[in-house]
Formats: sequence, C-alpha cells, structure tokens
Amino acid sequence: MKQMTKSLALIAAASGVVFGALTPLSASADSRTPALKWTKCEGSGLDPRQRCATVSVPMDYADPDGPKIQIAVSRIRSENPDARRGALLLIPGGPGGDSMNDPSGKGQRLPKKVRDAYDLIGFAPRGMAPSTAVDCGLEHRDLARTALLPWPAADGSVDANMAAGKRVSEACARNGGELIRHISTLNEARDLDRVRAALGERKVSAWGVSYGTYVTDAYLQLFPGRTARVVLDSNDNPDPVLAERAWLAAFERGAEDNFPEFAKWASAPGNPDRLADTASEVRPLFLKLAARLDREPIPWPGANPEELNGNVLRQSMLDSFYDPDDYPALAKLVLAAEKGTVPPAPAGPPEAVLQNVTAVAAATICNDVDWPSDPEVYREGVAESRAEFPLTGGMPRNAMACPSWPWEPKEAPVHVSDRGPSNILMVQNESDPATPLSGALKLREALGRRAVMVTNDSTGHDAYLDNGTACGDAAVSRFLATGKRPAKDLYCG
Repeated sequence: MKQMTKSLALIAAASGVVFGALTPLSASADSRTPALKWTKCEGSGLDPRQRCATVSVPMDYADPDGPKIQIAVSRIRSENPDARRGALLLIPGGPGGDSMNDPSGKGQRLPKKVRDAYDLIGFAPRGMAPSTAVDCGLEHRDLARTALLPWPAADGSVDANMAAGKRVSEACARNGGELIRHISTLNEARDLDRVRAALGERKVSAWGVSYGTYVTDAYLQLFPGRTARVVLDSNDNPDPVLAERAWLAAFERGAEDNFPEFAKWASAPGNPDRLADTASEVRPLFLKLAARLDREPIPWPGANPEELNGNVLRQSMLDSFYDPDDYPALAKLVLAAEKGTVPPAPAGPPEAVLQNVTAVAAATICNDVDWPSDPEVYREGVAESRAEFPLTGGMPRNAMACPSWPWEPKEAPVHVSDRGPSNILMVQNESDPATPLSGALKLREALGRRAVMVTNDSTGHDAYLDNGTACGDAAVSRFLATGKRPAKDLYCG
C-alpha cells in the first residue's frame, strides 16, 4: 500500500467528486427498493417473533445497474403499535461482526418503553454470512487470535508480520472474488440506506457499538437528514486520515487505562484467583511472565498457535479487559503459566466462521484507507510503542495485511462533521480497552453541537446496558424513548 498523501487528496475532494457522484445513487433507493418478504429466521435460541428477509443492493455503487448482492436483515416488531415511532438499527462492532440475532438478544435488554417505540432491526454487513459472503481461504495459522492483531516477534521484529500480511493479501486476491474489492465502511452505510428504504422508513434511529459507531458516522456523513435518534456507544477515533490505523494504535492506551482496574481486582483479599498481595505487584508480575513466555513458550495442544507464548498472554489480557467478568480467565491463565502449565485450550468459532470474519475485517480495513508500504514505518512505530507501552508489546503500531493489499481505496475515509442535525447521544466508559476515552473525545470534538456525551466512571467495552452505569443507561434509554438528551455533557459516577 501507499503513503497517506493520496488519502489527504481524496479528503480534500470528498465533498465534490467522490461523494457527489456516489451519494445520490443511494438517495434514490426509495423508489426502486422492493418491499421485504419476511420469513422464519434460521438458527436456534431466537425469539419466535424474529423474522428475516434480504435486501438486494449493488455490489458496486458506482455501477448501480450492475451485479447485485444480498444483505440479510432481521426484525422484531414494536411491542406496542400505538407507541411505535420507527425502526432502530442495531449496528454491530467489528469489522467482521453482525447483528442478525441482536433483536432476539441485546435488543431484549432494552427497556419496554424503547421496545414499544421501535421495530428492532439487525443485519449482516456485506460480505458476512448469511448475506452474500466472502472467504479468502487463509492458512490455519493466519486465523490465530494473535494473527488477527499484528503482534510482532519477541524481539520486536516485524518481518513475520509483513510476510503474513502478504500471504493474506494474496489469498484474498486469489479467492475473495469481485465482492471483496467493494467491502468498505462507506458501502456498508449505503447498504443500510437501502435497508431503510426497504423498511419503508423516511428516517431511522440507530444504536451503533464500537466499530458500529464508525459505520453510523459514515451514515451520518452520507445521509444526515435520514436519521432520527442516534446512539454512539464505545466510540472509535474518527481520524479522517488514519481511520483504522488510529483504532489499532488505541489499544496501547486502552490497555494502560484498564490494567490498574485488573490489578486492583487481582490483588483483592479473598479473591480465589489472587495474583499478588498488592495492586502495584501485578504489573511487574505480568510483564515478567510475558517476557519469560517470549523466551520459553509452553506447549498448548489444540490451541492456535499450539503454544502459550508472550503474545498469546498479551492478547488474552486484551480480550479479558473487554468485560471485567472475564478477569478470572486471565488470572487463571497467569497462575497456570507461572507453574509451567496451561488450562484446556479455549474453544473457538468454527473455521468457516473465522474465514468469513477475517476476510471481511481485512477487506474493510484495507479498502477504507491507504497504509504505508515501507516496513521501516512499522519497525520504528513498534520500537517506540514497546518502549512507552510495554503491556501491548508494539502491536498497536504494527502492520496488518494492508501494506500488501492489491487494491487502492476507492474513496476517502469517513469524514465526521459538525454539520447536520443535533440528534446524537454518545455514551462512553472511562476505561475501555478497545475504544478508549481519548478517541471518543476526538469524536465528540468533531461532532460539535450535534452531540451530547455521557461518560461513565466504569470499566470495559460496550457501555449501554452492559459495562456502563445505571445513570448512563437511564440517559440513553430516555433519549431513545422520548428524544430528550441531557442538557449538556454528563459524567456518571
């Protein structure tokens, strides 16, 4: 891939050639989108009220009359038709996530006054099964948890990462088909407008979580007049040049924000998984163990990779920080590794699911923005990150598949603006490992008067109805049900 200069030029042109040409294609969707045919959804454990359908959309919005793909959607209708005010899009994280089961799942955690107000709408983004799906046919080693994020070698070398990125890019070019070239955040937003039209809604409300906040930002950029009430939950840094590179870099800050909370828990008296007598002892213990595992990995049959090394431990740390309920799993892993043993290998998704998720994630990240092609950029970044943020070992400034990606981005990244309706409520935890407060504050600044922000004195990813606060949950629920936001930015202790 190329340097950022082209992206800067695209941003300068975004309001003219790029979006001026493409946005009207979606804007005309209402008159040409047929009504949906709802049928029983496939899968187990679903609410019997949930129904599924598909929406036909252009594979390439620059060629609206060309090949079509299918976007799968799901719905549970408002529980009180007399109180219904529209549709609420449940926009998932990722990239590589879907919300097909969310009307039956997280949607049922919404207060009844919100469920009364909306039809709950889930979907599988383009490329994700059961929508028209992509698969790169990757090697098993490239589906490892520590391969999905670019952990460098124990000595900080990025050579293996550059080689893996080339392998993934070549596999996607060989096996991904034409669709993989057209998977992007902006195209996901255009697909959502086709879904809106197929639902017969003039405007839609949205609850976007994590990467879903970025998708929602894209929708707000392209279709600012087609949103009613918008909740942005666990917010991505909307850097208009770096895009996903800025999100990756956020892990170093996110880990630092969250580790003190883990350390307090891991040193609490009476904790059966206690790691140390004091919180101050937990960090050096963890770093020492990770360094030892870098030198002397422990065999781990059935895992991918089949060893517990320093990077597997670091990745396990990040995974557990998403939800404090997962702290015990990390502590048990640390305790076992200190004894030279491992717990049973963790169960993972079926390989076919991993292939699909990884292909969509790689395509989105690499099609959204240019990444530098020079390995030296990553060598320098990794060295700096390792020195300043040892918990994450340099991973957040390393290379993914994108330096070798065979295609250029077709347009500029999402550009968040303060122009548009003031109908956005942001909710954010202070200690979030994946979307830290520092990035959320950048989004808050970019949205300006359009947004009000609720900040929770809380730890973990996914704030609303999950790892946030009762105060924050109440503010979001009231906004969704009534449209009333806090008068100004709110801190929930």
